[in-house]
Amino acid sequence: MPTLTPQRERTLLLTLAGIQFSHVLDFMIMMPLGPVLIRAFGIGTHQFGLLVASYSFSAALSGLLATTFVDRFERKRMLLTMFGLFGLATLACGLAPGYATLLVARGLAGAFGGIMGAMVQTMIGDVIPYARRAKAGSMVSAAFSVSTVAGVPLSLWLANHYQWRAPFMLIAALTLLFIVIGWRVLPDLRHHLSTERRAHPFSDLFAVMRDANHLRALLFSALIIFSGFSVIPYITLYSVSNVGISLHDIPLVYLVGGMATLVTARLIGHVADARGKVQVYRGVALAATLPLLVVTQIGAAPLWLWLGCTTTFFVLVSGRMIPAMAIITSAAQPRLRGTFMSLHATTQSLAMALATTLAGWLITQDSAGHLSGYGTVGFIAIGANAVAIAFVARVVMHDQAG
Repeated sequence: MPTLTPQRERTLLLTLAGIQFSHVLDFMIMMPLGPVLIRAFGIGTHQFGLLVASYSFSAALSGLLATTFVDRFERKRMLLTMFGLFGLATLACGLAPGYATLLVARGLAGAFGGIMGAMVQTMIGDVIPYARRAKAGSMVSAAFSVSTVAGVPLSLWLANHYQWRAPFMLIAALTLLFIVIGWRVLPDLRHHLSTERRAHPFSDLFAVMRDANHLRALLFSALIIFSGFSVIPYITLYSVSNVGISLHDIPLVYLVGGMATLVTARLIGHVADARGKVQVYRGVALAATLPLLVVTQIGAAPLWLWLGCTTTFFVLVSGRMIPAMAIITSAAQPRLRGTFMSLHATTQSLAMALATTLAGWLITQDSAGHLSGYGTVGFIAIGANAVAIAFVARVVMHDQAG
């Protein structure tokens, strides 16, 4: 594991957070754009769900393919190459002339984004010692908070004042900026490379899958992601259709929620390193049960009450992932971490796609525009969250002393 000065380590983490910000914003922007895209293309909730799920299904497939080669290349070049291709695919989203071409472009963005997200987590695992890994992960996870505080409201403003294409153009420009910064800041990471000739392209994948602890960590992650992404993609649609929130007030939901998670993410990471990652994960995940229930069951409500519900949802549902990612990353054998994290990205993407697709089929919209079935989705999410809480104790962390 390379040793970096505190300043160099912080610069690296900020750069990875910037790269993650672009990736997360590209994925997240589809959800608040739901009402705009449904109106622009004349589609229903099922077709919108497919737009969201296409990204995740492609990311799942590309993550699986990446397990055959990701540990055979230097980390920095691999990450920035995938990031560049991701930027081109996002640009294609902004240029798409219709629903079908946007669907294809979203699939391409997911194909490159899935590998890129895994590489960010792999670099954290390669560079940051276990004792500081949750705090370091929280800094990169703050990309979610920053994207909700600044990225999503700005993107929605652009979409409302110009057209839905504008947010994708913004993300493509950010990608170019962070490629330049990443090339200058990120260190070369070659310590995982081996001169030993592998028997076949899938040797590392088979090695990962033969480890029962790896499989337990992947199942644990899938349960967490499934419980969140069965609910998250439809929050904006539910806000407008059932809660009675104006489309122009939707940026406030993401602004307030993002500001809160920007503060709490660092706090959760610090407490997880100090008091134990498993213990803190259980506490945050158990608390997340309440907003999972309320957000999917509440009816018409004033804006202030809805902001309280959604902010608590963002803080706790996303907060679970901070200690969880430290646990999952540490479950990997260090020499196979890149392959494991690529397979993990596949698992996460597949869980997202299945959750979004299932919810899309359960949720229907009547002639008045109201959604039904969201409450049922909420109960499914709570069940998956409960199983994950019970399952975390079975995941063994290899490098707790690292």
